[in-house]
Amino acid sequence: MKVLLINGSPKEHGNTFLALSEVANTLNAEGIETEIVSIGKQAVQGCIACGWCGRMGKCTYNDDLYYKIWRAVKDGIDGLVVGSPVYYGGPNGSLCALLDRVFYSLGQQLQYKPAASVVVCRRGGASAAFDRLNKYFTIMNMPVVSSQYWNMAYGQTPGQVKQDEEENYRPK
Repeated sequence: MKVLLINGSPKEHGNTFLALSEVANTLNAEGIETEIVSIGKQAVQGCIACGWCGRMGKCTYNDDLYYKIWRAVKDGIDGLVVGSPVYYGGPNGSLCALLDRVFYSLGQQLQYKPAASVVVCRRGGASAAFDRLNKYFTIMNMPVVSSQYWNMAYGQTPGQVKQDEEENYRPK
């Protein structure tokens, strides 16, 4: 089994990466292979609804970032986890631009694969960002993987997410 994790933060090794690494480590401990793809600081072209992907099987904008994800999906991932920092109560705009293209062009290949989202914020907006990311999954009939607690963490500066007092919350 293989799960693709998309780091939607421009900070390649910031708090969102740390949160996704926790997910990856947990999956790895269960024998599940993982790959983290980071969007980084590169500009991301949004979907223009040209229909090219419907005719050709991939987005007309064949940039390296999109192609990495396209290749992983085509090679047969078994699950997807998307992580994002929270900006103004929503996920990173570059991430949404990428996900619009990925889900529009690869939606059929993603159907029925389990998915989860992880959001990292300073104080607020996590629920709205979490909801927006989960909509990609539910629109494509992807079962949203639940957890014992919300998949959100708090921290502003790199590494601060590890100081989240409820990070290790486990109901008894």
